[in-house]
Amino acid sequence: MNAPIDLSMKTDDVLRVELEVFRRQHRDLDEAITALVDRGTSDQLTVQRLKKQKLRLKDIISLIEDRLTPDIIA
Repeated sequence: MNAPIDLSMKTDDVLRVELEVFRRQHRDLDEAITALVDRGTSDQLTVQRLKKQKLRLKDIISLIEDRLTPDIIA
């Protein structure tokens, strides 16, 4: 997950599938973080690690969305 993402060689269809996978992973991490915090027995280090993963996924999602959204010149 730490490797840089190269979007230039992927087709839009592949990017759309990956986008859905990353969104699902992001949602799953959000639910896991919420469950850990709500349980009250969460390890802060684990929660921080999961939050970093979630932010990394959010960045990847943004990159893919930017790649899929055409530039509109005003």
